[in-house]
Amino acid sequence: MIVRSTTVLAVLRDGQGAIGSDGQVTLGNTAVKHGAVKVRKLFGGKVLVGFAGGAADAFSLFEKFEGHLERYRGHLKRATVELAREWRSDKILRKLEAMMVVMDKGDIFVVSGNGDIIESDDNLTAIGSGGPYALAAGRALMQNTDLCSADICRKSLLLAGEICIYTNTNITLLELEPESGPEGSDDVEDQTD
Repeated sequence: MIVRSTTVLAVLRDGQGAIGSDGQVTLGNTAVKHGAVKVRKLFGGKVLVGFAGGAADAFSLFEKFEGHLERYRGHLKRATVELAREWRSDKILRKLEAMMVVMDKGDIFVVSGNGDIIESDDNLTAIGSGGPYALAAGRALMQNTDLCSADICRKSLLLAGEICIYTNTNITLLELEPESGPEGSDDVEDQTD
């Protein structure tokens, strides 16, 4: 499945996780929106998700996935397997054209309507038309810098936005909630132009 019109990147490093996406929405060969939010926090900020594809399709999938997370008490792998199974076997859901990235503090998975569940080998994964560019940049930054997951995600998405015509540089970035942090710790939701 080729999904155009977005880039989503997920990064895990040193127990910290970040997911980000660009904000561009295209209709045919026209950019019709520049600040769409394609990433979300679920399960009390312990799970991050991002989508590439049709927005209405993504909202349906987010709801289904959130239900599975609740049912399996936040167990990411089990909830992901159930979502993929339901997505592939349900007559209506299998027509949805989207891909998702789901992550928690230990795992990152790509999920598709074909029943595919792809686990990241190197704590990085990307989807969408700019995904290969963001993934290449992310791997280079992981191997050659000490940047945190959020900085790797942001810089990689900005590079992808400079290359992919379906991706812009209006970045939304989310980080996993810390297990037990100091009171009043800031929630990062960065909008970068």
